[in-house]
Amino acid sequence: MAEFLVIRLGSKSGQDAHWIAVDGNGARRSPTATGPLAEAAGDIGDRTVIVLVPATSVLTMTVDMPIRGGSRLLAALPYALEENLAEDVEKLHFAAGTRRQSGQVPVAVVSHLQMRDWLEQLADAGISAAQIIAEIHGLASIPGTMSLLVAEDQILFNDGDDVEFAMQGVKPSDVLAVAGALDDASGSSVSDPDDAIAPRHLLVYCEPEDEERFTHDWNALRQELASVDINLLPDGILPRLAVTVAAGRGINLLQGRYGEKTGFATVFQPWRYVAMLLLTLGLVGLGGKAVDYYRLVQDEAALKAQFTLEYREIRPGDTREIVDPIGTVNSIRRSLGGPTASQVFLPSLLALGRALQQHSTAEIEAISYRAGVIDVRLTAPDVATLDSIQKLVSESGRFSASIQSTDQVGDRISSRIQIREAGA
Repeated sequence: MAEFLVIRLGSKSGQDAHWIAVDGNGARRSPTATGPLAEAAGDIGDRTVIVLVPATSVLTMTVDMPIRGGSRLLAALPYALEENLAEDVEKLHFAAGTRRQSGQVPVAVVSHLQMRDWLEQLADAGISAAQIIAEIHGLASIPGTMSLLVAEDQILFNDGDDVEFAMQGVKPSDVLAVAGALDDASGSSVSDPDDAIAPRHLLVYCEPEDEERFTHDWNALRQELASVDINLLPDGILPRLAVTVAAGRGINLLQGRYGEKTGFATVFQPWRYVAMLLLTLGLVGLGGKAVDYYRLVQDEAALKAQFTLEYREIRPGDTREIVDPIGTVNSIRRSLGGPTASQVFLPSLLALGRALQQHSTAEIEAISYRAGVIDVRLTAPDVATLDSIQKLVSESGRFSASIQSTDQVGDRISSRIQIREAGA
């Protein structure tokens, strides 16, 4: 099970931070710790770091936009929300969450100055955060139920739908009044069922001293609402906030210019071991091929040197570089009247005979053989017959036949065809 270290920053730079380790199921893996931010770095280990920042520094709202998401949505948010913001949008950072069932897209807005300050604090402490989330999102949203969390001098609130905000220095009843919950509760009418508003339920999280501090408010709210359920947090508010954000709720402010840069290294990371193995196998294979090629080159050079040495003994006066050893050997054999002659002469006659079988109108007048070349003088009724004989002799690939001359003698064509080994 993946573990998270959730760090809650103080509202002012330099204040002590609070942190706790939890897993994705909400189980605590360590007690809550308090101290300088740098001390939290020692508890990170293999855990993913989620940083909670003060809710009063982040404006949360929703917007209805047809753009599905990604960089296009982030680019459009400043223009869509510009009229609702008092500050210049160029000074603000916008982050978007997952579109809700209502079709609304939750948005978090914070100043670039504040973002840089948080990032500098984390960098100075040696902490790299995977997510930075406003602590307002640590208060779970339950459909049909209002949720309220008292956090020191501020109160976090959501209505279980699209409304969520934080207020400082106020009472719980003031927060519900701003949300319009008390007006809805008191305005319900029994005489008109169609206009009646369903009773509202309030779920409260607070420390024991805050329950006592707001005793009168709780009693008053019980008179206004259908129910007020108070849950005490004896270990402080951080465990409650940590459980919610570790489960995946909240808008990660590390988007856009502050988001993780997606590059080759990020894409490659999950496949690095497989890719390294394939690369190693490829390099080993190439290395083997290179070694084999080197050995073949060396063997070829050695054989060529040995052949040249033997050739110089046979023909000491020929100092030319030997490019084609096979051709050189055949040349020597032809000059000595060796068996090469018969290996060329007889097979060439066989190929010529097969060609003439298909053209009985052609007649051979003379055949001569010299230095591997056969000269055939023959007559045929037309040039087309001569051309066909030449192609039939050449089509085997072993011999190359070429028409050397043609003459008109009476009503026949007299021609000389030369046959030699292909490539000779």
